Amino acid sequence: MKHKIFSSLAILFIAAAVFTSCSSKGNTEATPAEEPKKEEADMVDLSEEQFKTVNIQYGTVEEKNLSSVIRASGVLDVPPQQLVTISSPYGGTLKTTELLQGKPVKKGEIIALLENPEFIQLQQDYLDYKSQLVFLKEELERQQELAKENVNAKKTLQKASSEYNSMTARVQGLKSKLQLININPEKINADNISGKANIYAPISGYVTKVLVNVGKFVNANQELFEIVDTRHLHAELTIFEKDVPKLIIGQKIRFVLNNETKERFAEVHLIGREISAERTVRVHGHLSQEDKSLLPGMYLKAVVETGRAATTALPDKAIVQSAGKSYIFIAVESDGDEKKPADSKTDKDPVEKHIPFKRIEITIGVAENGYTEVTLPEGFDRNTKIVINGAYDLLSKMNNVEEEE
Repeated sequence: MKHKIFSSLAILFIAAAVFTSCSSKGNTEATPAEEPKKEEADMVDLSEEQFKTVNIQYGTVEEKNLSSVIRASGVLDVPPQQLVTISSPYGGTLKTTELLQGKPVKKGEIIALLENPEFIQLQQDYLDYKSQLVFLKEELERQQELAKENVNAKKTLQKASSEYNSMTARVQGLKSKLQLININPEKINADNISGKANIYAPISGYVTKVLVNVGKFVNANQELFEIVDTRHLHAELTIFEKDVPKLIIGQKIRFVLNNETKERFAEVHLIGREISAERTVRVHGHLSQEDKSLLPGMYLKAVVETGRAATTALPDKAIVQSAGKSYIFIAVESDGDEKKPADSKTDKDPVEKHIPFKRIEITIGVAENGYTEVTLPEGFDRNTKIVINGAYDLLSKMNNVEEEE
């Protein structure tokens, strides 16, 4: 009896052990394996050997006296007196012109010939009134002599004086009209009256617009040509409102034309006194050196040097560029994670120590004498160790890791 009871208990114990074992195995298989911890996107590490090869060196942010500048954009432009639109106060038919866009012209050169019958009438009237003026002048002088001898009435003298003054005004008016169409009144006589008038270049420069053609009738004051004098171009800059208080007449301007690398120079000559709807002000800068190859309307990028100021800076080598952004690398404390060599097979193999670094995005400013102005993230510890040598190597390894992933 005792033997049977003992056998039953043994069987129950074995069954319970098997059930427990299966249950435990099932739970183990149901529990998902813990995912490996992903490395942060801005983290990179070097082995001790790589650290020595790259020659990583540390530094901290410094206070440097760098030139403070205002960044701006703008165009090359000409003063209003150097950009001339040519028209005629009288309409007419354009008889001749040889102007083409880009053609150089000299001041006083005949650039076109205009024909209008009204020109003939103006000259006829001028000669007629001028002749009458001679007669009226003689009559006035005769009446003045008679008045001295009390022979004529005072009213007669006044009438002669009025007619003379009225004709004088007419002659002067016609004289001015003839001068407007470039006809010299002093050279007009009955034998050289013409219905044609020359148009002269008012300035020396280059033709930028030709808006008429030979044989076309043009109206009074219609735009015919445009001439620009490019000898005295200036830089017209657009400055944001917040930077206006930093501007002073005479400050140096450095600028580069679009699609050029050559740096040119100018200086602040005038500062606008009106803020536009875009909250900007126009600044007029005189070029330090004239260049006949430059043209009005050329786009430029410029910096205005406003003086020197103490600013947070780092060596140029500490700053790297990637995807249009600026970064630095800082040293971070190791979390004790050590990696075994790739060919390691046993726990007895030595572990390889890795030194981690973190990439930090920054904003850069003016660069001078090997240092660049930087704006660090809010709350950045100024005592943090920053990589000042080897930053490009860290960026290169980070990019390689990202490509592999």
